[in-house]
Amino acid sequence: MSKPPTPPEHSLPSYGEPTPETKRKMSREDEAELALGRTDFSPGARPLLIVAFLLTIMAVIAAQIVARQPIFEMPGVLPSAAKIRAARSASDFWELIPKAEHIKAAEKDLEKQSVIAKALRPRVQGVLTGMLHSGTEQASIGRDGWLFYRSDVEYITGPAFLDPARLRQRAHDAHIQPDPVKGIVHFRDQLAKRGIELIVMPMPVKPCIEGDKLGARPATALHNVSHPEFLARLASAKVRVFDPTPLLLARKTAPQYLETDTHWRPEAMEFIAQKLAAKIQPGPAVETPVTERQISALGDIAGLLGLGESQQFFRPQTVTIHQVPAGNGLWRPSTDASVLLLGDSFANIFSLEAMGWGEAAGFAEHLSRALGQPLDCILRNSDGSFATRDHLQRELARGRDRLAGKKIVVWEFATRELAIGDWKLLPLDLGTPQPSKFFNPQPGEWKTVTGTVAAISSVPRPGTVPYAEHILTAHLVDIEGADATQALVCTWSMLAQKWTRAASLRPGDRVKLRVRAWSDVSAQYEKFKSSDLSDAALQLEERVWGEMIE
Repeated sequence: MSKPPTPPEHSLPSYGEPTPETKRKMSREDEAELALGRTDFSPGARPLLIVAFLLTIMAVIAAQIVARQPIFEMPGVLPSAAKIRAARSASDFWELIPKAEHIKAAEKDLEKQSVIAKALRPRVQGVLTGMLHSGTEQASIGRDGWLFYRSDVEYITGPAFLDPARLRQRAHDAHIQPDPVKGIVHFRDQLAKRGIELIVMPMPVKPCIEGDKLGARPATALHNVSHPEFLARLASAKVRVFDPTPLLLARKTAPQYLETDTHWRPEAMEFIAQKLAAKIQPGPAVETPVTERQISALGDIAGLLGLGESQQFFRPQTVTIHQVPAGNGLWRPSTDASVLLLGDSFANIFSLEAMGWGEAAGFAEHLSRALGQPLDCILRNSDGSFATRDHLQRELARGRDRLAGKKIVVWEFATRELAIGDWKLLPLDLGTPQPSKFFNPQPGEWKTVTGTVAAISSVPRPGTVPYAEHILTAHLVDIEGADATQALVCTWSMLAQKWTRAASLRPGDRVKLRVRAWSDVSAQYEKFKSSDLSDAALQLEERVWGEMIE
Protein backbone atom coordinates (compact mmCIF):
# COMPACT_ATOMS: atom_id res chain seq x y z
CA MET A 1 0.00 0.00 0.00
CA SER A 2 1.46 3.33 -1.00
CA LYS A 3 1.54 6.29 1.33
CA PRO A 4 -0.08 9.67 0.66
CA PRO A 5 2.32 12.27 -0.73
CA THR A 6 4.31 14.20 1.84
CA PRO A 7 4.79 17.93 1.18
CA PRO A 8 8.36 19.11 0.70
CA GLU A 9 10.22 19.77 3.93
CA HIS A 10 11.63 23.14 2.94
CA SER A 11 8.59 24.76 1.37
CA LEU A 12 7.49 28.28 2.07
CA PRO A 13 5.45 28.90 5.23
CA SER A 14 1.88 29.80 4.96
CA TYR A 15 -1.03 31.66 6.35
CA GLY A 16 -3.70 34.02 5.29
CA GLU A 17 -4.51 35.79 2.11
CA PRO A 18 -7.62 37.83 1.35
CA THR A 19 -10.25 35.13 0.88
CA PRO A 20 -13.36 35.08 -1.33
CA GLU A 21 -15.19 36.46 1.71
CA THR A 22 -12.69 39.29 2.06
CA LYS A 23 -12.70 42.43 -0.02
CA ARG A 24 -9.49 42.73 -2.03
CA LYS A 25 -7.96 46.00 -3.07
CA MET A 26 -8.68 47.27 -6.60
CA SER A 27 -7.18 44.94 -9.20
CA ARG A 28 -4.73 46.09 -11.89
CA GLU A 29 -7.41 45.45 -14.52
CA ASP A 30 -9.85 47.76 -12.71
CA GLU A 31 -7.18 50.43 -12.33
CA ALA A 32 -6.34 50.21 -16.05
CA GLU A 33 -9.99 50.43 -17.06
CA LEU A 34 -10.48 53.47 -14.84
CA ALA A 35 -7.38 55.16 -16.24
CA LEU A 36 -8.26 54.46 -19.87
CA GLY A 37 -11.71 55.90 -19.39
CA ARG A 38 -10.15 59.23 -18.39
CA THR A 39 -7.31 59.36 -20.93
CA ASP A 40 -7.17 61.58 -24.02
CA PHE A 41 -5.17 60.26 -27.02
CA SER A 42 -3.34 62.39 -29.58
CA PRO A 43 -3.95 61.65 -33.32
CA GLY A 44 -2.35 58.39 -34.41
CA ALA A 45 -1.57 57.25 -30.87
CA ARG A 46 -4.33 54.65 -30.69
CA PRO A 47 -3.33 52.73 -33.87
CA LEU A 48 0.31 52.84 -32.79
CA LEU A 49 -0.54 51.42 -29.37
CA ILE A 50 -2.70 48.69 -30.93
CA VAL A 51 0.09 47.64 -33.29
CA ALA A 52 2.62 47.63 -30.44
CA PHE A 53 0.25 45.55 -28.34
CA LEU A 54 -0.27 42.98 -31.11
CA LEU A 55 3.47 42.75 -31.77
CA THR A 56 4.06 42.16 -28.08
CA ILE A 57 1.53 39.32 -28.03
CA MET A 58 3.07 37.77 -31.14
CA ALA A 59 6.51 37.97 -29.52
CA VAL A 60 5.21 36.05 -26.50
CA ILE A 61 3.74 33.35 -28.75
CA ALA A 62 6.97 33.14 -30.73
CA ALA A 63 8.96 32.73 -27.52
CA GLN A 64 6.63 29.94 -26.39
CA ILE A 65 7.11 28.14 -29.73
CA VAL A 66 10.90 28.45 -29.62
CA ALA A 67 10.93 27.14 -26.03
CA ARG A 68 8.55 24.32 -27.03
CA GLN A 69 6.09 25.37 -24.35
CA PRO A 70 2.27 25.12 -24.62
CA ILE A 71 0.47 28.12 -26.06
CA PHE A 72 -3.21 27.38 -26.23
CA GLU A 73 -3.66 24.73 -23.56
CA MET A 74 -6.78 26.08 -21.91
CA PRO A 75 -8.38 23.32 -19.82
CA GLY A 76 -11.90 24.16 -18.74
CA VAL A 77 -12.30 26.79 -21.48
CA LEU A 78 -12.43 24.80 -24.70
CA PRO A 79 -14.92 21.90 -24.38
CA SER A 80 -13.65 18.40 -24.96
CA ALA A 81 -14.70 16.39 -28.00
CA ALA A 82 -16.71 14.10 -25.73
CA LYS A 83 -18.71 17.05 -24.36
CA ILE A 84 -19.42 18.34 -27.86
CA ARG A 85 -20.59 14.91 -29.06
CA ALA A 86 -22.81 14.52 -26.00
CA ALA A 87 -24.58 17.87 -26.54
CA ARG A 88 -28.17 17.44 -27.70
CA SER A 89 -30.34 20.32 -26.52
CA ALA A 90 -29.95 24.07 -26.65
CA SER A 91 -29.06 24.10 -22.94
CA ASP A 92 -26.34 21.50 -23.59
CA PHE A 93 -24.78 23.70 -26.26
CA TRP A 94 -25.11 26.72 -23.99
CA GLU A 95 -23.06 24.86 -21.37
CA LEU A 96 -20.26 24.48 -23.94
CA ILE A 97 -19.69 28.25 -23.92
CA PRO A 98 -16.74 29.11 -21.63
CA LYS A 99 -17.67 30.73 -18.33
CA ALA A 100 -16.03 34.02 -17.34
CA GLU A 101 -14.29 32.50 -14.32
CA HIS A 102 -12.86 29.70 -16.50
CA ILE A 103 -11.51 32.19 -19.04
CA LYS A 104 -9.92 34.16 -16.21
CA ALA A 105 -8.35 30.98 -14.83
CA ALA A 106 -7.02 30.12 -18.29
CA GLU A 107 -5.42 33.58 -18.54
CA LYS A 108 -3.65 32.92 -15.26
CA ASP A 109 -2.52 29.52 -16.59
CA LEU A 110 -0.98 31.22 -19.63
CA GLU A 111 0.74 33.78 -17.41
CA LYS A 112 2.23 30.95 -15.39
CA GLN A 113 3.45 29.14 -18.53
CA SER A 114 5.03 32.22 -20.13
CA VAL A 115 8.76 31.68 -20.60
CA ILE A 116 9.26 35.44 -20.95
CA ALA A 117 7.61 36.13 -17.59
CA LYS A 118 9.60 33.37 -15.93
CA ALA A 119 12.83 34.80 -17.31
CA LEU A 120 12.17 38.49 -16.68
CA ARG A 121 10.33 38.65 -13.35
CA PRO A 122 13.18 37.49 -11.08
CA ARG A 123 15.69 39.72 -12.90
CA VAL A 124 13.51 42.82 -12.81
CA GLN A 125 12.61 42.27 -9.18
CA GLY A 126 16.29 41.68 -8.41
CA VAL A 127 17.12 45.13 -9.77
CA LEU A 128 14.24 46.71 -7.85
CA THR A 129 15.26 44.95 -4.64
CA GLY A 130 19.00 45.54 -4.93
CA MET A 131 19.03 49.14 -6.17
CA LEU A 132 15.77 50.62 -4.94
CA HIS A 133 14.95 48.36 -1.96
CA SER A 134 11.54 48.02 -3.53
CA GLY A 135 9.20 45.19 -2.54
CA THR A 136 6.11 43.80 -4.26
CA GLU A 137 2.36 43.91 -3.78
CA GLN A 138 2.78 41.22 -1.12
CA ALA A 139 6.11 42.04 0.52
CA SER A 140 7.69 45.19 1.97
CA ILE A 141 11.42 45.66 2.61
CA GLY A 142 12.41 47.25 5.92
CA ARG A 143 15.74 48.14 7.46
CA ASP A 144 18.71 45.76 7.76
CA GLY A 145 17.22 43.16 5.45
CA TRP A 146 13.99 42.71 7.42
CA LEU A 147 10.90 41.80 5.39
CA PHE A 148 7.25 42.46 6.18
CA TYR A 149 4.02 41.03 4.81
CA ARG A 150 2.20 43.89 3.12
CA SER A 151 -1.18 43.04 4.68
CA ASP A 152 0.39 43.32 8.13
CA VAL A 153 1.69 46.80 7.33
CA GLU A 154 -1.69 47.81 5.92
CA TYR A 155 -3.39 46.64 9.11
CA ILE A 156 -1.36 49.27 11.01
CA THR A 157 -1.54 52.09 8.47
CA GLY A 158 -5.05 51.40 7.16
CA PRO A 159 -8.39 52.92 8.18
CA ALA A 160 -9.94 52.26 11.58
CA PHE A 161 -11.45 48.79 11.32
CA LEU A 162 -14.23 49.64 13.82
CA ASP A 163 -15.28 52.84 12.08
CA PRO A 164 -19.04 52.43 11.38
CA ALA A 165 -18.68 53.63 7.79
CA ARG A 166 -15.82 51.19 7.21
CA LEU A 167 -17.85 48.32 8.66
CA ARG A 168 -20.82 49.15 6.44
CA GLN A 169 -18.61 49.38 3.36
CA ARG A 170 -16.95 46.01 3.99
CA ALA A 171 -20.29 44.33 4.75
CA HIS A 172 -21.76 45.68 1.51
CA ASP A 173 -18.77 45.13 -0.77
CA ALA A 174 -17.61 41.71 0.45
CA HIS A 175 -20.89 40.34 1.85
CA ILE A 176 -19.32 39.46 5.19
CA GLN A 177 -19.82 40.13 8.89
CA PRO A 178 -16.91 42.55 9.45
CA ASP A 179 -17.30 43.43 13.14
CA PRO A 180 -14.78 41.38 15.19
CA VAL A 181 -16.34 42.39 18.52
CA LYS A 182 -19.75 41.10 17.48
CA GLY A 183 -18.25 37.84 16.19
CA ILE A 184 -16.16 37.26 19.32
CA VAL A 185 -18.99 38.02 21.76
CA HIS A 186 -21.31 35.71 19.83
CA PHE A 187 -18.75 32.90 19.96
CA ARG A 188 -18.23 33.50 23.71
CA ASP A 189 -21.98 33.26 24.28
CA GLN A 190 -22.25 30.04 22.26
CA LEU A 191 -19.53 28.43 24.37
CA ALA A 192 -21.02 29.76 27.60
CA LYS A 193 -24.18 27.74 26.91
CA ARG A 194 -22.00 24.66 27.26
CA GLY A 195 -20.29 25.96 30.39
CA ILE A 196 -17.04 26.62 28.47
CA GLU A 197 -14.90 29.72 28.98
CA LEU A 198 -13.35 31.56 26.02
CA ILE A 199 -9.92 33.20 26.12
CA VAL A 200 -9.22 35.43 23.11
CA MET A 201 -5.59 35.87 22.05
CA PRO A 202 -5.17 38.56 19.34
CA MET A 203 -1.64 37.85 18.13
CA PRO A 204 0.18 41.06 17.12
CA VAL A 205 1.54 40.86 13.60
CA LYS A 206 5.21 41.52 12.96
CA PRO A 207 5.12 45.32 12.36
CA CYS A 208 3.29 45.78 15.69
CA ILE A 209 6.40 44.75 17.62
CA GLU A 210 9.23 45.14 15.09
CA GLY A 211 8.10 48.55 13.87
CA ASP A 212 11.59 49.99 14.41
CA LYS A 213 12.62 48.10 11.27
CA LEU A 214 10.07 50.25 9.43
CA GLY A 215 11.17 53.54 11.00
CA ALA A 216 9.13 53.62 14.22
CA ARG A 217 10.58 54.16 17.69
CA PRO A 218 12.05 50.94 19.13
CA ALA A 219 9.93 50.91 22.31
CA THR A 220 6.64 51.56 20.50
CA ALA A 221 3.91 49.03 19.76
CA LEU A 222 2.14 49.81 16.49
CA HIS A 223 -1.52 48.88 16.02
CA ASN A 224 -4.47 49.95 13.97
CA VAL A 225 -6.12 53.06 15.34
CA SER A 226 -9.16 50.97 16.34
CA HIS A 227 -7.17 48.50 18.45
CA PRO A 228 -7.64 50.29 21.83
CA GLU A 229 -11.37 50.57 21.18
CA PHE A 230 -11.45 46.86 20.23
CA LEU A 231 -9.89 45.86 23.56
CA ALA A 232 -12.15 48.25 25.48
CA ARG A 233 -15.30 46.81 23.90
CA LEU A 234 -14.24 43.27 24.71
CA ALA A 235 -13.54 44.30 28.29
CA SER A 236 -16.96 45.97 28.50
CA ALA A 237 -18.53 42.74 27.23
CA LYS A 238 -16.55 40.81 29.88
CA VAL A 239 -14.68 38.76 27.27
CA ARG A 240 -11.47 37.31 28.70
CA VAL A 241 -8.52 38.55 26.62
CA PHE A 242 -4.86 37.54 26.71
CA ASP A 243 -2.93 40.18 24.75
CA PRO A 244 0.71 39.24 23.99
CA THR A 245 1.58 42.77 22.78
CA PRO A 246 2.91 44.29 26.04
CA LEU A 247 4.72 41.06 26.94
CA LEU A 248 6.53 40.92 23.60
CA LEU A 249 7.29 44.64 23.65
CA ALA A 250 8.91 44.28 27.07
CA ARG A 251 11.35 41.78 25.51
CA LYS A 252 12.44 44.15 22.75
CA THR A 253 16.06 44.10 23.84
CA ALA A 254 16.20 41.30 21.25
CA PRO A 255 14.13 40.60 18.12
CA GLN A 256 10.87 38.77 18.76
CA TYR A 257 10.08 37.87 15.14
CA LEU A 258 11.93 36.13 12.33
CA GLU A 259 13.74 38.45 9.93
CA THR A 260 12.30 37.27 6.60
CA ASP A 261 9.19 35.49 7.89
CA THR A 262 5.81 36.68 9.12
CA HIS A 263 6.00 34.78 12.40
CA TRP A 264 7.59 35.01 15.83
CA ARG A 265 10.88 33.51 16.98
CA PRO A 266 10.71 30.22 18.93
CA GLU A 267 11.89 31.73 22.22
CA ALA A 268 9.20 34.44 22.01
CA MET A 269 6.57 31.80 21.27
CA GLU A 270 7.65 29.64 24.22
CA PHE A 271 7.62 32.67 26.54
CA ILE A 272 4.05 33.58 25.55
CA ALA A 273 2.94 29.94 25.93
CA GLN A 274 4.24 29.95 29.50
CA LYS A 275 2.51 33.25 30.30
CA LEU A 276 -0.80 32.03 28.87
CA ALA A 277 -0.52 28.76 30.80
CA ALA A 278 -0.09 30.78 34.00
CA LYS A 279 -3.33 32.65 33.23
CA ILE A 280 -5.21 29.41 32.57
CA GLN A 281 -3.75 27.48 35.48
CA PRO A 282 -1.96 29.67 38.06
CA GLY A 283 0.96 28.04 39.77
CA PRO A 284 4.57 27.07 39.16
CA ALA A 285 5.51 26.23 35.56
CA VAL A 286 5.70 22.55 34.72
CA GLU A 287 9.15 21.47 33.55
CA THR A 288 9.38 18.48 31.22
CA PRO A 289 12.28 17.39 29.02
CA VAL A 290 12.59 18.75 25.49
CA THR A 291 14.79 17.96 22.50
CA GLU A 292 16.85 20.87 21.19
CA ARG A 293 17.28 21.28 17.43
CA GLN A 294 18.75 23.98 15.23
CA ILE A 295 16.74 24.94 12.15
CA SER A 296 17.93 27.09 9.23
CA ALA A 297 15.30 28.41 6.84
CA LEU A 298 14.36 31.34 4.62
CA GLY A 299 11.10 32.99 5.55
CA ASP A 300 7.83 33.03 3.66
CA ILE A 301 8.00 36.74 2.78
CA ALA A 302 11.27 36.26 0.87
CA GLY A 303 9.39 33.93 -1.47
CA LEU A 304 6.78 36.61 -2.15
CA LEU A 305 9.45 38.86 -3.67
CA GLY A 306 9.69 36.51 -6.68
CA LEU A 307 13.48 36.62 -6.81
CA GLY A 308 13.91 32.95 -7.65
CA GLU A 309 15.77 30.19 -5.83
CA SER A 310 19.20 31.55 -6.79
CA GLN A 311 18.66 34.96 -5.12
CA GLN A 312 21.52 36.26 -2.98
CA PHE A 313 19.82 39.17 -1.20
CA PHE A 314 18.42 37.23 1.77
CA ARG A 315 20.03 34.36 3.62
CA PRO A 316 18.49 31.58 5.72
CA GLN A 317 18.16 32.35 9.41
CA THR A 318 19.14 29.82 12.09
CA VAL A 319 17.06 29.41 15.24
CA THR A 320 16.89 26.88 18.06
CA ILE A 321 13.62 25.02 18.62
CA HIS A 322 12.65 22.73 21.49
CA GLN A 323 10.66 19.68 20.44
CA VAL A 324 8.19 18.37 22.99
CA PRO A 325 8.21 14.57 23.34
CA ALA A 326 5.32 12.30 24.30
CA GLY A 327 6.11 8.72 25.22
CA ASN A 328 8.40 7.25 22.60
CA GLY A 329 7.43 9.82 19.97
CA LEU A 330 6.63 13.51 19.56
CA TRP A 331 3.74 15.44 21.09
CA ARG A 332 0.31 15.00 19.52
CA PRO A 333 -3.02 16.68 20.38
CA SER A 334 -5.70 14.84 22.36
CA THR A 335 -9.40 15.25 21.64
CA ASP A 336 -10.14 14.23 25.25
CA ALA A 337 -8.29 17.26 26.68
CA SER A 338 -10.20 19.88 28.68
CA VAL A 339 -8.52 22.79 26.83
CA LEU A 340 -9.07 23.39 23.10
CA LEU A 341 -6.77 25.69 21.13
CA LEU A 342 -8.04 27.33 17.94
CA GLY A 343 -5.14 28.87 16.06
CA ASP A 344 -3.67 30.02 12.77
CA SER A 345 -0.13 29.91 11.37
CA PHE A 346 1.31 31.53 14.50
CA ALA A 347 0.32 28.31 16.26
CA ASN A 348 1.44 26.11 13.36
CA ILE A 349 4.93 27.60 12.96
CA PHE A 350 7.55 25.24 14.50
CA SER A 351 4.82 22.59 14.61
CA LEU A 352 3.95 21.93 10.97
CA GLU A 353 7.15 20.69 9.33
CA ALA A 354 6.11 21.73 5.82
CA MET A 355 6.40 25.36 6.93
CA GLY A 356 10.15 24.83 7.02
CA TRP A 357 10.83 25.59 10.70
CA GLY A 358 10.66 22.14 12.29
CA GLU A 359 7.90 20.14 13.95
CA ALA A 360 6.49 19.32 17.40
CA ALA A 361 7.93 22.55 18.82
CA GLY A 362 5.10 25.01 18.28
CA PHE A 363 2.65 26.97 20.39
CA ALA A 364 0.27 24.08 21.07
CA GLU A 365 3.12 21.81 22.14
CA HIS A 366 4.62 24.34 24.52
CA LEU A 367 1.27 25.44 25.92
CA SER A 368 0.50 21.80 26.69
CA ARG A 369 3.96 21.40 28.24
CA ALA A 370 3.55 24.52 30.41
CA LEU A 371 0.09 23.37 31.53
CA GLY A 372 1.39 19.90 32.30
CA GLN A 373 -1.64 18.34 30.65
CA PRO A 374 -2.91 17.22 27.21
CA LEU A 375 -4.28 19.79 24.78
CA ASP A 376 -6.76 19.55 21.91
CA CYS A 377 -6.26 21.86 18.95
CA ILE A 378 -7.78 22.90 15.63
CA LEU A 379 -5.22 24.81 13.59
CA ARG A 380 -5.43 26.36 10.13
CA ASN A 381 -2.79 28.36 8.29
CA SER A 382 -5.07 31.26 7.40
CA ASP A 383 -8.43 32.95 7.89
CA GLY A 384 -8.13 33.04 11.67
CA SER A 385 -11.37 35.02 11.97
CA PHE A 386 -13.50 32.04 10.97
CA ALA A 387 -11.62 28.97 9.64
CA THR A 388 -11.14 27.13 12.93
CA ARG A 389 -14.60 28.06 14.22
CA ASP A 390 -16.04 26.89 10.92
CA HIS A 391 -14.28 23.53 11.30
CA LEU A 392 -15.61 23.20 14.85
CA GLN A 393 -19.15 24.05 13.75
CA ARG A 394 -19.09 21.41 11.00
CA GLU A 395 -17.91 18.71 13.36
CA LEU A 396 -20.74 19.55 15.74
CA ALA A 397 -23.29 19.68 12.90
CA ARG A 398 -22.22 16.16 11.84
CA GLY A 399 -23.01 14.94 15.34
CA ARG A 400 -19.42 14.82 16.59
CA ASP A 401 -19.20 16.64 19.91
CA ARG A 402 -15.70 18.11 19.80
CA LEU A 403 -16.65 20.28 22.80
CA ALA A 404 -17.46 17.35 25.08
CA GLY A 405 -15.44 17.65 28.28
CA LYS A 406 -13.99 21.04 27.34
CA LYS A 407 -13.62 23.70 30.01
CA ILE A 408 -11.62 26.36 28.15
CA VAL A 409 -11.27 27.36 24.49
CA VAL A 410 -8.28 29.53 23.55
CA TRP A 411 -8.83 31.38 20.28
CA GLU A 412 -5.62 32.74 18.74
CA PHE A 413 -5.74 34.82 15.55
CA ALA A 414 -3.44 37.36 13.88
CA THR A 415 -4.49 40.97 14.44
CA ARG A 416 -4.57 41.62 10.68
CA GLU A 417 -7.82 39.64 10.72
CA LEU A 418 -9.43 42.46 12.68
CA ALA A 419 -9.24 44.61 9.55
CA ILE A 420 -9.73 42.06 6.74
CA GLY A 421 -11.42 39.01 8.27
CA ASP A 422 -14.94 37.65 8.09
CA TRP A 423 -16.26 37.37 11.64
CA LYS A 424 -19.17 35.11 10.84
CA LEU A 425 -21.78 34.43 13.52
CA LEU A 426 -21.60 30.63 13.63
CA PRO A 427 -24.00 28.60 15.79
CA LEU A 428 -22.50 25.69 17.71
CA ASP A 429 -25.49 23.36 17.63
CA LEU A 430 -24.85 19.64 18.06
CA GLY A 431 -26.47 17.74 15.19
CA THR A 432 -27.54 14.13 14.79
CA PRO A 433 -25.36 11.85 12.67
CA GLN A 434 -27.06 11.19 9.34
CA PRO A 435 -26.44 8.38 6.85
CA SER A 436 -24.44 9.68 3.91
CA LYS A 437 -24.84 8.89 0.22
CA PHE A 438 -21.25 9.95 -0.38
CA PHE A 439 -18.44 7.46 -0.83
CA ASN A 440 -16.26 6.95 2.23
CA PRO A 441 -13.76 4.05 2.16
CA GLN A 442 -12.81 2.12 5.25
CA PRO A 443 -9.78 3.42 7.20
CA GLY A 444 -6.54 2.06 5.77
CA GLU A 445 -8.19 1.14 2.46
CA TRP A 446 -7.24 2.54 -0.96
CA LYS A 447 -9.85 2.58 -3.75
CA THR A 448 -9.48 3.51 -7.42
CA VAL A 449 -12.50 5.42 -8.70
CA THR A 450 -13.51 7.40 -11.79
CA GLY A 451 -15.91 10.30 -11.62
CA THR A 452 -17.05 13.57 -13.19
CA VAL A 453 -16.22 16.90 -11.56
CA ALA A 454 -19.50 18.62 -10.69
CA ALA A 455 -17.95 21.47 -8.72
CA ILE A 456 -14.48 22.47 -7.58
CA SER A 457 -13.19 24.99 -5.06
CA SER A 458 -10.95 27.96 -5.83
CA VAL A 459 -7.17 27.63 -6.13
CA PRO A 460 -4.64 30.43 -5.47
CA ARG A 461 -1.96 31.46 -7.95
CA PRO A 462 1.55 30.34 -7.00
CA GLY A 463 3.75 33.19 -5.88
CA THR A 464 0.85 35.46 -4.92
CA VAL A 465 0.22 33.98 -1.46
CA PRO A 466 2.58 33.35 1.45
CA TYR A 467 1.80 29.67 1.80
CA ALA A 468 3.37 27.09 -0.51
CA GLU A 469 0.81 24.29 -0.23
CA HIS A 470 -2.91 24.28 -0.88
CA ILE A 471 -5.65 21.65 -0.86
CA LEU A 472 -8.73 21.94 -3.07
CA THR A 473 -12.10 20.24 -2.69
CA ALA A 474 -13.94 18.64 -5.61
CA HIS A 475 -17.46 17.24 -5.78
CA LEU A 476 -17.45 14.12 -7.96
CA VAL A 477 -20.60 12.54 -9.43
CA ASP A 478 -21.32 9.51 -11.62
CA ILE A 479 -18.62 7.58 -9.80
CA GLU A 480 -17.49 4.19 -11.02
CA GLY A 481 -15.56 1.77 -8.81
CA ALA A 482 -17.29 2.58 -5.51
CA ASP A 483 -20.47 1.72 -3.62
CA ALA A 484 -21.75 5.30 -3.94
CA THR A 485 -22.34 7.67 -6.85
CA GLN A 486 -20.88 10.80 -5.25
CA ALA A 487 -17.73 11.77 -3.35
CA LEU A 488 -16.21 14.88 -1.82
CA VAL A 489 -12.51 14.66 -2.64
CA CYS A 490 -9.65 16.72 -1.21
CA THR A 491 -6.32 16.70 -3.03
CA TRP A 492 -3.20 18.80 -3.46
CA SER A 493 -3.69 21.76 -5.79
CA MET A 494 -0.37 23.43 -5.00
CA LEU A 495 2.94 22.04 -3.70
CA ALA A 496 6.14 24.05 -3.20
CA GLN A 497 4.50 27.08 -4.88
CA LYS A 498 3.68 25.03 -8.01
CA TRP A 499 0.28 23.98 -9.28
CA THR A 500 -0.51 20.29 -9.46
CA ARG A 501 -2.55 18.67 -12.24
CA ALA A 502 -5.63 18.94 -10.06
CA ALA A 503 -5.42 22.75 -10.18
CA SER A 504 -6.48 22.69 -13.84
CA LEU A 505 -9.63 20.62 -13.25
CA ARG A 506 -12.92 22.19 -14.26
CA PRO A 507 -16.58 21.09 -13.91
CA GLY A 508 -17.38 18.42 -16.47
CA ASP A 509 -13.90 16.87 -16.51
CA ARG A 510 -13.71 13.10 -16.06
CA VAL A 511 -10.97 12.08 -13.61
CA LYS A 512 -9.48 8.89 -12.20
CA LEU A 513 -8.17 8.88 -8.65
CA ARG A 514 -6.92 6.68 -5.85
CA VAL A 515 -8.84 7.66 -2.70
CA ARG A 516 -8.71 6.81 0.97
CA ALA A 517 -10.52 7.87 4.13
CA TRP A 518 -9.86 11.42 5.30
CA SER A 519 -9.28 10.09 8.82
CA ASP A 520 -6.13 8.36 7.50
CA VAL A 521 -4.49 11.70 6.65
CA SER A 522 -6.34 14.35 8.68
CA ALA A 523 -3.67 14.61 11.39
CA GLN A 524 -1.09 15.33 8.68
CA TYR A 525 -3.04 17.50 6.25
CA GLU A 526 -5.82 19.37 8.07
CA LYS A 527 -3.46 22.18 9.17
CA PHE A 528 -2.78 23.21 5.57
CA LYS A 529 -4.64 25.99 3.83
CA SER A 530 -7.61 24.54 1.94
CA SER A 531 -10.64 25.82 0.09
CA ASP A 532 -14.22 24.57 0.35
CA LEU A 533 -17.14 24.43 -2.01
CA SER A 534 -19.76 27.15 -1.63
CA ASP A 535 -22.63 24.68 -1.16
CA ALA A 536 -23.33 24.57 2.60
CA ALA A 537 -24.90 21.11 2.36
CA LEU A 538 -21.80 19.68 0.69
CA GLN A 539 -19.60 21.16 3.40
CA LEU A 540 -21.22 18.82 5.93
CA GLU A 541 -20.47 15.66 3.95
CA GLU A 542 -17.57 13.37 4.81
CA ARG A 543 -14.46 14.03 2.73
CA VAL A 544 -11.96 11.59 1.26
CA TRP A 545 -8.34 12.11 0.29
CA GLY A 546 -7.50 11.61 -3.40
CA GLU A 547 -4.47 11.25 -5.65
CA MET A 548 -4.91 11.75 -9.38
CA ILE A 549 -3.92 8.92 -11.71
CA GLU A 550 -2.37 9.72 -15.07
